[in-house]
Amino acid sequence: MTDFTRLPDLALRSHGGAVVAANDESFAERENLIRPGRPEFRPHTFGAKGQVYDGWETRRRREPGHDWAIVRLGLPGVVRGVVVDTAWFKGNYPPHASVEACEAGGHPGPAELLRAGWTPIVPRSPLKGDAEHAFEVHDGRRYTHVRLNIFPDGGVARLRVHGEVLPDLTLWEGLTIDLAALENGALVTACSDEFYSSPNNVIAPGLARHQAEGWETARRRDGGNDWLVVRLACPGVIRVAELDTANLIFNAPAAATLSGIDARTASPQDPGAWFGLLPRTALRPDTRHRFRLDGERPVTHVRLDIHPDGGLARLRLHGLPD
Repeated sequence: MTDFTRLPDLALRSHGGAVVAANDESFAERENLIRPGRPEFRPHTFGAKGQVYDGWETRRRREPGHDWAIVRLGLPGVVRGVVVDTAWFKGNYPPHASVEACEAGGHPGPAELLRAGWTPIVPRSPLKGDAEHAFEVHDGRRYTHVRLNIFPDGGVARLRVHGEVLPDLTLWEGLTIDLAALENGALVTACSDEFYSSPNNVIAPGLARHQAEGWETARRRDGGNDWLVVRLACPGVIRVAELDTANLIFNAPAAATLSGIDARTASPQDPGAWFGLLPRTALRPDTRHRFRLDGERPVTHVRLDIHPDGGLARLRLHGLPD
């Protein structure tokens, strides 16, 4: 899989994505397209419509045309790559697919979206059965919706839309926001270890339901500690830090520290340019910790150090944009 898959999945259901319309879902529901996790399959599991598939599957088309599904991105932004996964669809996958995108303001319904101006971002391309197909996208525009077209019909297990979050923050002008939120445009840019799960999980929307929805490192045996760096959604002054160890009972860190830097005036590669935001503080397992921060210096990046290893469910950094 290519490097773009390390970027957040803008369409993921747990990131707020939704399949708002599809012309057909006779065999399997459209909502499966953006479910988290790998597609599952149990052979000889039949329902009233036939074999049960963990994906979107349309009927056998007997007339000209093709099938489609429209996805509202939970995280609007710049699409860098798309993965069309036909896992477990072996005799019923579509031979070809394409992807289009549009930017639609407000909260448009299906009828409005069908009239929108759609831009091709993945041309009509051949597909194989039971395979992941990665397509790089070279389009720097911001989009809010994508449309998957399959030719002529069949089943797709998952649609992944990876990219850079580019929200509209004008709604929050003058207000405190979570400067570290993925949905506001923050991103983890460096990390010491991601053995069990992605570090970007710690800034994902909502609460972690289990350990896999947070960030967890391997056990350290070298006397050091694990860390990650978050590029904030925008420069700002942090007022409240929230470190949540939910679901981490026997693998929570013993302590954590926070430090910051303003990359507009100093280099993040200079260790001496970082300054303290939260001193080394003990953490409890399965607990949401909140700390008031008294500093007035704006920051563009924050480094979280956990001591010595373990995991974190969520990191929230509430503050005022600078």
